[in-house]
Amino acid sequence: MLDAEEISVANLIIITGMSGAGKTLAVRSLEDLGFFCVDNLPPVLIPKFAELIEQSKGKIAKVALVIDLRGREFFTALSESLGYVKEHFTIHCEILFLDALDNILVQRYKESRRRHPLAPEGMPLDGIKLERKMLDELRSSANLVIDTSHMKPAQLKEKIISRFSHLESNQLSVNVTSFGFKYGIPIDADLVFDVRFLPNPHYIEHLRPKTGQDADVYDYVMKWPETQAFLTKLLDMLHFLLPQYHKEGKSQVIIGIGCTGGKHRSVAISEYLGRMLGTSETEKVRVSHRDSDKDRH
Repeated sequence: MLDAEEISVANLIIITGMSGAGKTLAVRSLEDLGFFCVDNLPPVLIPKFAELIEQSKGKIAKVALVIDLRGREFFTALSESLGYVKEHFTIHCEILFLDALDNILVQRYKESRRRHPLAPEGMPLDGIKLERKMLDELRSSANLVIDTSHMKPAQLKEKIISRFSHLESNQLSVNVTSFGFKYGIPIDADLVFDVRFLPNPHYIEHLRPKTGQDADVYDYVMKWPETQAFLTKLLDMLHFLLPQYHKEGKSQVIIGIGCTGGKHRSVAISEYLGRMLGTSETEKVRVSHRDSDKDRH
């Protein structure tokens, strides 16, 4: 009979994405979670690495591999190698793709004075556009895409940790994040709900500087009949959906709640959902607010 250590499933995270989007910080964050990390591994070696993982019999249970265009001569083998691993090994594989807007990547290259690997003698933007084209298919097949355009390093680290800390348990990780539509929809959201139909505290002078985390703003958003009707319907749907996602093996669900500026209504609704969804033993709920501080000054 196999013991628990022998039958446990190892987790393999492939970290990839645009050069300059934060792969180095991502792999360091996973190291903090106890992952065994390898930088710039040629994709053709992934099956051999998977073999070593299984032979360890649980001693190497969490692995992260950085695959990027520094090894572009091997890059086309990634899909084939991952398919081989899924077919021949009992290893759970996920692809984490880090992205950022072109102008942000150009700015980062200028600040670091680095050359783009695909345009060592040319303009960084030329390399970025070529790289984006080469990675387009891989991005569409990724399990998680994180846009780091407007993230500080600490925010990216927090997101990585919140996303992959679930591997320590069998809980479904539910991330509720508020955002402002004027700053764009979170590209990694699984479900997005628009609450701009609710009365806006922005037009109440003494509430305008505050956020939905302040009691008077929260109470203002919650007092309306349409708010209560919306929350009743939304919770009913989420209480149905989340167990179904968990049953099908989904490890995380990201719920985006959006209003105009991401400061009042979406924040209040997200705070409410965090309290109401955090009651199940099979779900771990985290609430974050992407844009609540953007116009405070």
